[in-house]
Amino acid sequence: MDRQHIIAEIKRTAQENGGVPLGRGRFVNETGIRISDWSGRFWARWGDALLEAGFQPNALQAAYKPDELMERFVGFARQLGHLPVDAELRVKATQDKSFPSHTIWRSHFGSKTAFVKHVLDYCCIRPDLADVAAMCTAVAGADRNASRPGGSVGKKDESFGFVYLIRSGRYYKVGRSNSAGRREYELAIQLPEKAQTAHVIRTDDPVGIEAYWHNRFAAKRKNGEWFDLTAIDIAAFKRRKFM
Repeated sequence: MDRQHIIAEIKRTAQENGGVPLGRGRFVNETGIRISDWSGRFWARWGDALLEAGFQPNALQAAYKPDELMERFVGFARQLGHLPVDAELRVKATQDKSFPSHTIWRSHFGSKTAFVKHVLDYCCIRPDLADVAAMCTAVAGADRNASRPGGSVGKKDESFGFVYLIRSGRYYKVGRSNSAGRREYELAIQLPEKAQTAHVIRTDDPVGIEAYWHNRFAAKRKNGEWFDLTAIDIAAFKRRKFM
């Protein structure tokens, strides 16, 4: 990993983000370039890397107070009608530049279970947030049932699925399945040109991750789940092994 490659990726992702450089957490997710690849080697701070790439440090990634984060999360939950999953937080941060990066929630509050507890504690002292408290209770109850033997989730891997990128001719399909490879076979008997799997992402949220990529490639959509993608688009998808 060299300095110029990282700078080039900062510029590329900023251009795709409307000219605004990404925060370091989102940069990791978009490029696969880890913080350890640059921190202490080329720059001491992410802001230094942005300056060398020709940008001012992203003020939107400044520290948030816990109550500010809670208010933003609660407002988004009410908008959706359920607690947002990671993919929905990613999409929201992409569409609304004032919304905190999705990486901030875990860094402030820890695991999903711990975070839901924080949100529930926050809502319980606010009678006006009873609706969001009910969402937290429902999620916590579902997680407890899934963790029990014989609960809603049996074998461990049954909670995982796949989001795939399949090519047929010049177009690509983004879809989801519980079995990597099965969907390729199903499509192969329907399409005039042989379908080939370009890449598969393993995920514990196939619905949310599929929605994330559909939204990201929305401008390239041709018909249904088929897209006319560039080499850069395909490379971005292939960088993800798990989401």
